[in-house]
Amino acid sequence: MTSGIARVMRSTPDDVFATLSDGWLYPVWVVGAARMRAVAPEWPRQGSKIHHSFGAWPVLIDDETEVVEWSPPQRVRLRAKGGPIGRAVVAIEVREHPQGCVVRIGEEPVAGPTLAVPRALWAPLMRLRNRETLRRLAFLAEGRRREREEGAPTLRPDVPASSEATPGREAREDTASADEAERGAHDPASVDVPSGDAAGAAAGDERADDTGQDAAGDQADADRSAARTDSSG
Repeated sequence: MTSGIARVMRSTPDDVFATLSDGWLYPVWVVGAARMRAVAPEWPRQGSKIHHSFGAWPVLIDDETEVVEWSPPQRVRLRAKGGPIGRAVVAIEVREHPQGCVVRIGEEPVAGPTLAVPRALWAPLMRLRNRETLRRLAFLAEGRRREREEGAPTLRPDVPASSEATPGREAREDTASADEAERGAHDPASVDVPSGDAAGAAAGDERADDTGQDAAGDQADADRSAARTDSSG
């Protein structure tokens, strides 16, 4: 999807999905979300919604996000509706990694003024926003991992299982539009790796494509990068 960006997180996939399953945390990790108004009791079951606002006080616009797909611990797809700014489909994919897991986020606008602007103009801005979104999500997921390892209570002790529930008709139509747009644009996704150790520095040269690479491919890239570093040093 457009604006694809990925980050290595020092947590398990379950830690990530436990964070995503708490709808009240949405404004904490989603850049632009300002406050929560309501969370459906069945969240994050497919078809369930959370109601929030974006912007900055006193100019706030109420919007909502619906779950299109909930498939822990690999994938979640959301349909975000933002009033006059349009709608978008967001995909978050998680896979295991030697340092924890790789989380990738992609976003595809399907309605609104963004579609009237050339992709080359808005895609880099969306990529920057999603980079910060992943950074915030990493703080929460890695913090949950530390609490769990220390035996401290966590707000979400488990991850809700996937369900056969069906999202709304409009959400399905927007998802189909996002899939069609994605097939027409293949933007490479960069991978952010936390600094602080040699493995992280080596893995920082990774670049995942839109179809994603498995953990073995990630490790191979890291090994090749480490070898180049050793030979040049």
